[in-house]
Amino acid sequence: MIWSRDMGVDLGTVNTLVYVKGRGIIIHEPSVVAVNKKTGQILAIGEEARKMVGKTPAHIVAIRPLVAGVISDFEITEQMLRYFIDKAFGKRFFPWPQPRLVVGVPCGVTEVEKKAVEDAARNAGAGEAYLIEEPLAAAIGIRLPIQEAGGNMIVDIGGGTTEVAVISLGGIVNSRSIRIAGERLNQDIVRYAEEEFKLVLGERTAEEIKIKIGSAMPLREELQYPMRGRDIITGLPKEIMVTDEDVREAMKNSIRAIVSEIKNAVEDTPPELLADVMKRGIYLVGGGSLLRKLDELIQKETRISVKTPEDPMTAVVRGCGIVLENLPKLREVLISTEELEPPK
Repeated sequence: MIWSRDMGVDLGTVNTLVYVKGRGIIIHEPSVVAVNKKTGQILAIGEEARKMVGKTPAHIVAIRPLVAGVISDFEITEQMLRYFIDKAFGKRFFPWPQPRLVVGVPCGVTEVEKKAVEDAARNAGAGEAYLIEEPLAAAIGIRLPIQEAGGNMIVDIGGGTTEVAVISLGGIVNSRSIRIAGERLNQDIVRYAEEEFKLVLGERTAEEIKIKIGSAMPLREELQYPMRGRDIITGLPKEIMVTDEDVREAMKNSIRAIVSEIKNAVEDTPPELLADVMKRGIYLVGGGSLLRKLDELIQKETRISVKTPEDPMTAVVRGCGIVLENLPKLREVLISTEELEPPK
């Protein structure tokens, strides 16, 4: 059997997804690395490392090597990428040619940040590394007609950032990015629990509550879920029942900021492209797009229809995969300064 050496990578703040040409999405794991601080040894990566979060001795720490989609720890990111490359290909990969990677990066990253991603990919074992802006990759992933002379607006609400982009003729015409997304919503719930209920929560518990009963607008029927943590006053375990209204109150400022950024992007869009967006709608992707009634809130505030495609969490990596499958045709969407080699 012939194995392709091409990979698409959505290198996210919270999760990393890997697409292998001809095989589809084969890896979806947390962007977490467990490190022994005493020895510097990496103990686990991905799902195994996530299981250690909050359950390890003081000298073992779980590190997220990306902050807001940008590399904050180069060496750890390199090791994490190497792990995912090895997991994708296993021993069958060697001594075959090194893989060609297309990696999604946030809008507006600096030249230094681009270089860091390319270098980390090469040091991890990639023969060639090319970058694509995540909203563009997501638009390709959900099959929007990005190469036409018409406006497409996409909102990517990930773990670390929310990115809004208007795309036309294969490029981003207008974009905005804020560091408020899924992780911030989790932190909002943690802070709210401490202030309102004198309860110390872990972020994983907060995320679970957000997923189970979180919403951006009032629901027809009230949802409840147990909030379990440590009582600040007694130091003992405590459980209280919270409602969707409590969670909404906790997240309201961050949700308002996200919606405001989308409205600002709409206001900055050239009139001709805005007419297209009004006709086609705003597309929501990323894990944050799954928050109940967020689409309704955005539609209410912008007066533009909002659509959430099937499986929005994988839109970026699917776009990277489509680029891999059609490199000659889609080479202009890449932001790497290097020339692409012809497919082999």
